[in-house]
Amino acid sequence: MNDVLPDDTRLAAEIDRLKAEFPNTRALYREVCALLFFRFGQAPTANRLYQLVKRGSMGTPAAVLGEFWAELREKSRVRIEHPDLPADLGAAAGELVATLWTRATASAQAELDALRAEVEARRTESDQRVTAARAELERTETALEQRTAALLAAQVEVRELEKAQAEGHAARQALDGEISRLRAEAAARDRELEKVREGFSRNLEKLRETAERAEERLRATEKRALLEVDRERGAAAKLQKEVDEATKRADRRESELRRAAEALQEQLGDARHRAGMLEGRLEAAEATNATLQQQLAARHEADTREVRPVRAESSTARPPSPRVIRKPAPSRKVAYAGAPPSTSAAQRKKRRQT
Repeated sequence: MNDVLPDDTRLAAEIDRLKAEFPNTRALYREVCALLFFRFGQAPTANRLYQLVKRGSMGTPAAVLGEFWAELREKSRVRIEHPDLPADLGAAAGELVATLWTRATASAQAELDALRAEVEARRTESDQRVTAARAELERTETALEQRTAALLAAQVEVRELEKAQAEGHAARQALDGEISRLRAEAAARDRELEKVREGFSRNLEKLRETAERAEERLRATEKRALLEVDRERGAAAKLQKEVDEATKRADRRESELRRAAEALQEQLGDARHRAGMLEGRLEAAEATNATLQQQLAARHEADTREVRPVRAESSTARPPSPRVIRKPAPSRKVAYAGAPPSTSAAQRKKRRQT
């Protein structure tokens, strides 16, 4: 009970917010259908919608609910085949499973696409760095080739100077100094080229490690996505089991209600039979009451006629006549309480007039 109350409170608050946001009755019912189904996991019904919204006629929530289910079926076509599963419940369960599956797949696919885009961007950046390093290496090698060609030319020139050594000792010293300078520059270029090659090798190794780490992250992300998909499949299977159990409980409840309805039908038949018997008895009692009232009126009239001559004789005779002792009249049944009280008086008045 503690878990249900907060849901009802939140549902009432959401419906109040929707009432203020959607003044149109059909739009409000459509939003409440979506709220119950997607936010609270409850299957909306026409009675439930009318109890929550309390607007319009009873036909409005039924029509909006039909449109809602039709739209939901159009967006997600998943069928669950089961021999004991009703068609409407199977369609509803299929739509729910399709919705969950679509959302989980879309979420996992979006995350996977984002990670792939990140890895692809890093790969592109690494390729650009490798291309720039290669271009720098080509420029360095070109410069080295040029220096080598210059060195070769200088060596040829040295040979020519050696051959022309006889031309002068001063010229030979100048040429020796030039050769030394060219050799120092060549050595410096060699050292610089070696440093460039070492830096390029280190950068290339770092780029390879970065690419390997990116690939490992990509593989880990793919594993996580597959685990999420498996988890969603397990949740869908669990949901299917819960739907099957709910179907069985609904079938048992329907059987119990059917048996109760049959028992009530039998009790209603017995009650109608007893009511018919009581009505027959009532009609017979009314007929008997009318007959008794007629007999009572006739007896009263006869008694009145007998009393009048006796009074006349008693007034003319001197000695008082002995008192006539009459036998008591047989006991009469009391009139039916439902008859009008003026019936016997009206009958007596009618007999006097005749």
